[in-house]
Amino acid sequence: MQDKTHLVDEITGHRRMRRNRKADWTRRLVQENRLTVDDLIWPIFVIPGSGIVEPIPAMPGVNRMTVDKAVEAAKEAADLGIPALATFPNIEMELRDATGSNSLEKNNLINLATSAIKKAVPNIGVITDVALDPFTSHGHDGILRGNEIVNDETVEQVMRAAVYQADAGADIIAPSEMMDGRIGAIRRALDAAGHQGVGIMSYATKFSSAFYGPYREAISTGGLLKGDKKTYYIDPANGTEAVRDAALDVEEGADMLMVKPGLPYIDICWRLKEAFGLPTFAYQVSGEYSMIKAAAANGWIDGERVMLETLLAFKRAGCDGILTYFAMDVAKLLAKR
Repeated sequence: MQDKTHLVDEITGHRRMRRNRKADWTRRLVQENRLTVDDLIWPIFVIPGSGIVEPIPAMPGVNRMTVDKAVEAAKEAADLGIPALATFPNIEMELRDATGSNSLEKNNLINLATSAIKKAVPNIGVITDVALDPFTSHGHDGILRGNEIVNDETVEQVMRAAVYQADAGADIIAPSEMMDGRIGAIRRALDAAGHQGVGIMSYATKFSSAFYGPYREAISTGGLLKGDKKTYYIDPANGTEAVRDAALDVEEGADMLMVKPGLPYIDICWRLKEAFGLPTFAYQVSGEYSMIKAAAANGWIDGERVMLETLLAFKRAGCDGILTYFAMDVAKLLAKR
């Protein structure tokens, strides 16, 4: 009877994939992608007041923080080696209106947070969003006129808000409101104001997704939203449209591209990186985060392993970094290794 090993060798042609998997050292030696602290951007939520750290029920482990507490958090993040923060404000309801006018206040909450963080922790990057949803009474990312989110008027406002954010010390402006022409307009405005060194990370492909729910609780817009955002966010079914949208942002001067949400659109991450070669980022959004946390809390998954596996998937898909609410947990974990 022929030796079974010989039979297998005849079938495999002596190619045995398991040789490189047989030991920890060989697996480490041939590992194609690695997750490091340099890949992490930590989104944080800022609220008015002082001395407050306020848990967000829909996002276990994530808090809203007053500016002083955000500064402390930024110092901790920098000590762990996290390169950048992305800040999002939850302002008082009485400051919200139909046009999001508070976005144009030089000393509004987001700009105060930026100034304080950059003064105390100058070696950490600050990324700010100019979308109007934290500032509007209706929860939309742009100015609402009748039943329409008006494009050009919104672009004019976010362009001005971007300059104020740069004045406050923002290193990167990340416009997420998905208005047509916004990248070019913001670039021109920043350059005219002397902020040629401030980058633009375009939310190039922001999809009309059901994964944003916990985030809307975090900035208190969930109960405000009138209608939906389908007239300006991308249809989840449309991958080619997403690439075309990103191409326009590249032409207008975007320095970096972002895909949002992350894991459900990992094919888009790959397509953008292959098409444009620009630094490409994924936003592992609140719904993705909360699903992992909830399943882990119920003992259905190993939360730590799933967290790391999802983040590594972004690296495999060509992403240069990830915005994730897990950033601090991952940084601490990596520091122990």
